[in-house]
Amino acid sequence: MRQILVPAFVLLSSFCVGVSFAGDSVSRIGESGEFLELEFQVNGQRSKGSLPLYRAEAVRYFSAGVGIEERSAEYPPFSLKLVFTAGGKPFLAGVAVTIQPATGSPAINIPQEHVNGPWLFVDLPSGTYHVTAIHAARTQGLKGIQLEAGKTKTVHLRWSEDRVSAAPSGEAVGR
Repeated sequence: MRQILVPAFVLLSSFCVGVSFAGDSVSRIGESGEFLELEFQVNGQRSKGSLPLYRAEAVRYFSAGVGIEERSAEYPPFSLKLVFTAGGKPFLAGVAVTIQPATGSPAINIPQEHVNGPWLFVDLPSGTYHVTAIHAARTQGLKGIQLEAGKTKTVHLRWSEDRVSAAPSGEAVGR
């Protein structure tokens, strides 16, 4: 009986905490088309925030997933959602991404400076794509990702562990 009650209590507690902090979170593309506007509820009050909306040629993309407000928001149906993790951590930012259409069209390059959270949403047309992602000089790649416009496909890219950690002075050191 205890084996059932403990997981049920943990699940119920997690749900209640998420509801009390975030409430309903929604997002929409701002009027200028240069940012994604987030509207969320914290402790009973409505708040707003924004995320930069970038472009690589005609392809729009944005990074999100930091904080409970971003994690609980409903986002526009961009066709590709990349999720980055390393060493079991739910958060990995600073990933450089190259998306190559299988048709041989020019690649889409997303610099690591534009990936400030563990999620990267990319608004690609329907088709097949190959993705290469680089973090801390380590590469992950996936080929043959099939996308449909208007439907979000979530793809996870996992690194086994971080190669770089912060020294007490704040400098990056290799492991």
